[in-house]
Amino acid sequence: MTWPGWRHLPRESRDTLFLLGVIAWTVLPHTTHLPPWCSALTAIMLVWRGALAVRSAPLPGRWVLAAVLAAAVALTFATHRTLLGKEAGVTLLVVLVALKTLELRARRDAFAVFFLGFFLVLTHFLYSQSMAIAAAMLVSVWGLLAALVLAHMPVGQPSLLQAAVLAGRFALFGAPVMALLFVLFPRVAPLWGMPGDAGATTGLSGTMRMGMIAELALDTSIAMRLRIVSGTPPAPEALYFRGPVLADFDGETWRVAGSRLPQRGASRANLRVEGEPVEIEVTLEPLRLATLPALEATPELPPLDGVRALRRDDLHWVTERPVAERLRYTAKSWPRFLHGPTERDIRLEDALELPPGFNPRLLAWAAALRREPRYALADAPTLAAMLMTRIRTEGYGYTLTPGVYDDDQSGDAIDEFWFDRKLGFCEHFAAAFVVAMRALDVPARIVTGYQGAERNPVDGSLVVRQSFAHAWAEYWQPGVGWRRADPTAAVAPDRIERSRALEASPGFVASAFGGLAPDALLRLRALWDATNNRWNQWVLNYSRSAQVDLLQRLGLQSPSWQDLVLLLLGIVSSLALLGAGWAWWDHRRSDPWLSAYARVRRAAVAHGVTAGDCTPPRTLAAALHARAGAAAEPVVAALHALDALRYARNDAPLTRHATSAEARRLARAALQAMRPLFNLPLR
Repeated sequence: MTWPGWRHLPRESRDTLFLLGVIAWTVLPHTTHLPPWCSALTAIMLVWRGALAVRSAPLPGRWVLAAVLAAAVALTFATHRTLLGKEAGVTLLVVLVALKTLELRARRDAFAVFFLGFFLVLTHFLYSQSMAIAAAMLVSVWGLLAALVLAHMPVGQPSLLQAAVLAGRFALFGAPVMALLFVLFPRVAPLWGMPGDAGATTGLSGTMRMGMIAELALDTSIAMRLRIVSGTPPAPEALYFRGPVLADFDGETWRVAGSRLPQRGASRANLRVEGEPVEIEVTLEPLRLATLPALEATPELPPLDGVRALRRDDLHWVTERPVAERLRYTAKSWPRFLHGPTERDIRLEDALELPPGFNPRLLAWAAALRREPRYALADAPTLAAMLMTRIRTEGYGYTLTPGVYDDDQSGDAIDEFWFDRKLGFCEHFAAAFVVAMRALDVPARIVTGYQGAERNPVDGSLVVRQSFAHAWAEYWQPGVGWRRADPTAAVAPDRIERSRALEASPGFVASAFGGLAPDALLRLRALWDATNNRWNQWVLNYSRSAQVDLLQRLGLQSPSWQDLVLLLLGIVSSLALLGAGWAWWDHRRSDPWLSAYARVRRAAVAHGVTAGDCTPPRTLAAALHARAGAAAEPVVAALHALDALRYARNDAPLTRHATSAEARRLARAALQAMRPLFNLPLR
C-alpha cells in the first residue's frame, strides 16, 4: 500500500482517518493502566481500519468482528477475573470503541462511535483529574465535535478546518452552561470514583516493615501542599507531619497499638503547647489510609467536607474511612509542645513489650550496658544520647538500597543491622533505636509520617512529596512525657535540616538534560507544581462548602442542596427562555438578500411574470428575457449578479454588512432596468 497524499484521498477516507486519530488520542492516556494486550489490540484495529480507509477496501465481515470481540471478552476476564467494575469496564470500552470503527458503514455507526468516544473521555477522570488530563480530553471533545459536524454535512462540505472552527464555536456556546453546572450542581463525594476506590494507590501505611518506607521514598508525587497563613514559618528540621504511631511489634512488623479510633470522652493525650502557633493552609492529596498527617502538634482541625476526623491519644489524626478526595483546610499548629503522661502508668506497657526469641544479640548488649556503672541508673535522655552517638560515630550509613535483612527468616534483622551491616533507611534506624530503648527498659515507639518540605520558588508554597515519608522514634521521660528522637538526623543531618531526600540515579535523558541545564528540570517542575496547585485550588477543590459560601454571599442564611438545585433550575429555565426568545426573533428576522430579491420578484409578478416564492433569480431572469428579449439584458445582468452573490463560490467572502449593501444595490439596479419595460416608479 502506498500513501497517495492527504489531498488525493476521497473525502470519506479523510474523515475516517481524522476520526481514528481522535480515538487514538483519547485512548492514549489510558495505556498506562490498560493491560498490554488491550493497548496492542486497540492499536492493531485502528491501524487496520486506517489501511482499509486509505485503500477504500471493504470492511471485515461480522464473523470476524464477533471473533475479535469474543477474544477480547475472554482476555478481559482472564486479566481482571471479572467483567464488572472500573478496570474491566474501561478495558472493554476501549476495545469496543476500536472494534466499532471496523463496522463504520453508515451514519448511524458513526454516531455510535462518537458517543462511545464521549463516554471514553469521561472514564479518564476516574483515574486522574489533573490539568494535563483535562487539557488532553478538551482536545478529544473538540475533535469528536468536529467529526460530528462532518457527519452532518454533505461529502466535501465543509472542509476539516471549517468543521473544527464550527465545533470550537459550539463548544464556546456551551461553555457558560458548563460553568454554571460546575458552580451550582450539588457536589456528591466522591465526584469521580467507583465503589471500592480507596483514593490513592500509594502513601503511608498502618504498618511498617524494614525496607517499606525506602520503597515509598522513590515516589516523587505530591502528598500535600502548604501555605503559611500567619505566624513564623517553621524551620525545615521542625516540619514533622505526624501519621500512624506504631507501638505493637511482633519481631517483623510494627503496627498501631490498640483500637484505631480514639475513645470517646476526654482525651488522655495531655497535650501542652508552648510559644506562638503557626496557621497553615493544607491541601491534602488522596491517601490510601484513614489518616490526616498533621504538623506536630495540631490540637484541633476545622470541620471537613464529608470527613469526620478524630484525634487519638498519641496525637495521630484518624478518619473513619480512607481519604478518597483532595481536602483543603486551615489549622493552627504549635511546633513547641509536650504531650503524654508525666507519671509512669499501665498505658506505657505497650511501649515496653518485645517479642521473645527475636534479636538476642541486641537484648544481650542492652543488658550488659545496664550493668555498667555509668548506665545502670542513667535516665532516658542519657540513654537516647548514647544511642545517637553510636549511630553517628560507629560507621552507620544512610541509603535507599541497604539490601534484604534477615533473608534466612531467623528473626535477627535488627541484630544484623545494628551490629553487622549498619546500612539502612529511616525505618531501620527508628526500629533499632526503639528496640534498644525498650531493651534498656525505656518506653519507646515509632512514629511514621512525613518530614520536611521543599519551597516552590514560583508561588512560595511548601510541597511535601511522598518521597518525604519518614519514620522517627519517641521515648518516654518521667515528668515530661513523650519526646521525639530522630536517629536519621544523627547519620544524615541534611535529610532533616535541609529536606534533602535520597533520590534514585537519573536516567540517560535526564542526565544529559541536567548536564546542559542543571537547574532547568527543577525550574520546570516548580512551574508545573505551581500551575497544578492553582488548578487544584480553583477547580478540583471547589467543594460543597464553597457552594454553601456562594449561596450565603447571595443572601441565603442556611443554604442546603435543595437551594442549589432550585437556583440551578431557575437560572437554566431563564437561559432557556432567553434562548427561545432569541430563536423566535432570529426566525422572524428577514434576510437582507431575501428582502432585496423579494422586491424585484414582486415587481415582476405584479406585471404578469410567473415567479413563485421559490423561484431563483436565474429563473426569473430567463422569464424576463423570454418576454422582453434584448431589452431585458440589463435586468438579466443584475439578477445574475444577485444570484452569484448568494450561490456562487467566493474565495473572498463579503461580510454580512457588505453583502446586505451589495444585495440592495443590485436589487435597485434591477428595478431601474425593469422601469422601461413595465413603466415602474423608482423606489
